[in-house]
Amino acid sequence: MTVRAPRRILTAAAAALLAAAGLTACADGTGAASEPGKVGVVAAFYPLQFLSERIGGDTVTVSNLTKPGAEPHDLELNPRQVGQVVDADVVVYLSGFQPAVDEAVEQNGGDRAFDVAGVTPLRDAAAGGHDHDHEGEWEAGHSGEGGGKDPHVWLDPTRLATIGDNLAERLGKADPEHAADYTTRAGALRAELTKLDTEFTDGLRTCTRREIVTSHAAFGYLTERYRLEQIGISGLTPESEPSPQRLAEVAEEAREHQAGTIFFETLVSPKVAETIAREVGAKTAVLDPLEGPPADGDYLSAMRANLQTLRTALDCS
Repeated sequence: MTVRAPRRILTAAAAALLAAAGLTACADGTGAASEPGKVGVVAAFYPLQFLSERIGGDTVTVSNLTKPGAEPHDLELNPRQVGQVVDADVVVYLSGFQPAVDEAVEQNGGDRAFDVAGVTPLRDAAAGGHDHDHEGEWEAGHSGEGGGKDPHVWLDPTRLATIGDNLAERLGKADPEHAADYTTRAGALRAELTKLDTEFTDGLRTCTRREIVTSHAAFGYLTERYRLEQIGISGLTPESEPSPQRLAEVAEEAREHQAGTIFFETLVSPKVAETIAREVGAKTAVLDPLEGPPADGDYLSAMRANLQTLRTALDCS
C-alpha cells in the first residue's frame, strides 16, 4: 500500500513570485501555455486529459498535472505545476478528489476553472444499497463537498459523455472562434461512449455472478450502471489500510458469493488482494480504475479491456 507524504502547497504569493520569475509554463510542450495561438488546458488527471484532448482537438494544448504512474489521490504540486495552473486558459479538475489541486485552483484558478463535479451529481459513497464498501475507512479529505461522495464518475461512460458536452461548452467560451468544432467533437465522443455503454450493458447482462471484489472501492459508478455489486477491500482511496476485521469480512463475503477472482489495479500494491485470494482460493486480475493513463491505448480501449476481464471473472455467456 502507498504511504501518504506530507503535502507542500504553494501559497498564492509564492505562485505569483514564480510567475514573475518566469518559472511558469515552459516551452518544452509540458506547459499549457507552450503553444501560442492555442487554448492552454490543464487537466488534473488522466480521464480529464482524455476528454480535453478529444474535444479540444488541434486547437488546444493539454497538460496533465498527474504524471503517468503516479497515484492521483496523493498528488503534490511542484512550482512548475502551480505555474501551469496560473497560466492556463482552462483548468479541468474534480473538486474533492485531489486536495492539492483544489487549493491551487482556489488560489490561482479564478474563472478559468472547470469543475466536473458540478456537471453531474456525484453518487453517495454508499449509494445503491448493494455496494459493500467500508464507510469507516473513507477519508473526509477525499469525500467531496458535503461528505461521503464518490469521485470516480468517469467509470460510467454515460456520465463522462455529459461531462464532455459541458466541457465543449466551456472551451467554446474560452475560444468562441472554434466553439462549433468543440461541440462537434463532443458529439462524436458521445457517440463512442454510448457505443461503449451498450457493449457493457450487453456484455454483462447474462453473467453467472454479479459480485466483484476490488482492492479499493473505485467502481461504484460502474457497478451501479451495470447492476453489479462491489465488495471493496479498502475505501475510496487505495492507500487506506484495511483492518484485520475488514479483511475477514471481505474473505467471508468472497466465499459466500463464490468469487473466483479478486481484482487489484495497476497503481497500487496487489498484496492485499493477493492475501484475500489465497485465503479463499481465488486468482487475481487487474481491473483498471483509469485514474492514470493505460499502458497501451486510451480510455476507450482500457474500458473494453475491463469489460473482457469482468466477463471472464463473472462467467458471462
